Amino acid sequence: MDAQGPGGAGDFDPADQWVFDPNTGNYELRLNPAETSADDTTELRRVSRSSNGDDTTGSEPRGRRRAAKRESEKEKATGPVSRRKPKPKKSKTKKALYWGSGTLAFLLVGGSAAAYFVYQHLNNNISKIDVGENNAAVSDGPMNILLIGTDRRDGKGNEGYGDAGSVGHADTTLLFHVAADRSNATVLSFPRDMITDIPDCTVKEDGRERTIRGETEVRFNTSLGQEGRNPYCTWQTVEKITGLNISHFMMADFNAVKEMSTAVGGVDICLGKDINDPKSHLNLKKGRHTVKGEQALAFVRTRHAVGFGGDLDRIKLQQQFLSSLMRKMKSSGTLTSPGKMWDLAQTATKALTVDTGIGTVSKLASLGKNLSKVDLKNVTFATVPVVDNTDGATVLLDKTKAEPLFSMVRQDVSLTEVKKKEKAAKDKQAARLKGPKADPADVRVKVLNGSGQFGAAQETVDWMQNTEGMLRTSNGGNAPSELKKTTLEYAPNQADQARRLADSMGLPAAAMKEGTKDAEPMAEMTLTLGADFKGAGTPISAPSKAPKDIQRVEADDKDVCAK
Repeated sequence: MDAQGPGGAGDFDPADQWVFDPNTGNYELRLNPAETSADDTTELRRVSRSSNGDDTTGSEPRGRRRAAKRESEKEKATGPVSRRKPKPKKSKTKKALYWGSGTLAFLLVGGSAAAYFVYQHLNNNISKIDVGENNAAVSDGPMNILLIGTDRRDGKGNEGYGDAGSVGHADTTLLFHVAADRSNATVLSFPRDMITDIPDCTVKEDGRERTIRGETEVRFNTSLGQEGRNPYCTWQTVEKITGLNISHFMMADFNAVKEMSTAVGGVDICLGKDINDPKSHLNLKKGRHTVKGEQALAFVRTRHAVGFGGDLDRIKLQQQFLSSLMRKMKSSGTLTSPGKMWDLAQTATKALTVDTGIGTVSKLASLGKNLSKVDLKNVTFATVPVVDNTDGATVLLDKTKAEPLFSMVRQDVSLTEVKKKEKAAKDKQAARLKGPKADPADVRVKVLNGSGQFGAAQETVDWMQNTEGMLRTSNGGNAPSELKKTTLEYAPNQADQARRLADSMGLPAAAMKEGTKDAEPMAEMTLTLGADFKGAGTPISAPSKAPKDIQRVEADDKDVCAK
């Protein structure tokens, strides 16, 4: 790569062109090694372009000799001239790359030819797929990023992995959910051998759309590659399973693990026992190690030598590896090294295939900067709960545990319980639910449908009458407008009925809207279903704690060891 862009040449690494500016705390792109003043090596001087394209540095020794000669000649003619050092002119075009702390993303600022060349070079590294979703790189509210690792073996360095001739599968799939207030994040791992339904999906090929028919009761990993499915098919499969709306996807192959681990100088791992797996080629003694390249890939691929030798145990290794990689990328030693940052930029952009919504360096930078607000101590990796299938080779979704977990993620309830500061406010709200509850037969309520789901009001009324014994309920039809949250409006003298209904439906205290005046004896309360309604009998509010026995790893836990 020509580090200086069109019209320039240099025999030095691009990383050597970065200089730390103590005034801004950022690294600046320096086009000429001689730019730094010999008098003060900590002061960064910038290069400006003259109208004819020549660089004006003011720091060449030969230039100083010429200037001295001119001054001498001028002194003879006009007398002594001032020896005061002229105030340097500010550069008209600031040539800099800026990255937010705690993220490998970087944002281009400025318009020099060299900086533009670097920007274009990194942009051209990125592969992207138009999935038909026009989502902004960053949006208000919660965000869900789908991360896919494919076992496709084509591409340089992948020949020795995967199945020969395979078009690839969704071998490793994670859903990175970031809470609306960026206080916490939950990363869900999907077992590749989980039996599920894959919905119809539409892919774009050569500018034309083609719909691929879905399948029922097949392995999750066939949502990618098989029958021509692209990442959007995996995207829609995950949405169908979880009820979450995905914002973007990122996909990488075997090389990404090798190159990213090398770019950061190695990833720290821990083994609870000696491991010698001839299939993955991992051969390490018990204890702590720093792995990169082929050894890092061997670690995330091994499964026969850990746990029960299945994919669920390999997921634990992958979660440990990714947690450690995140810690390494957020460490000061990585982010303050120009060489490492350049390697990360090169590696990340080359390794990724993304949707068009984040298909440029600047968009990836915006996303990275936004996600970096989450503290690692509040990031939790969890495996989607499953149970063994009868065939012994696949697993089934454990709906009893999975739905409460998905509900927590949908409602931004942290698995790390970082919102303890809100406990007092919640306790105050919860007081509304305390007190006597009316008999189900005495509950009078009119149900309005503001959920956007056809037939939701009647479905709820049927469930209330036939399952809960609330016979005095009615269908009020559609609400005047759709709501995000379900609400229950009641009068003070209907509080016991409201508590009974809230208990049956799993309504949160925030959904309770008590009026100021008592109602007539035979009056109905008003229940308006919102977008958080997932079906009659499914609690509206998310549980406050994760289901027991789900497999999870905290991202800042350095003591996790594979066994």
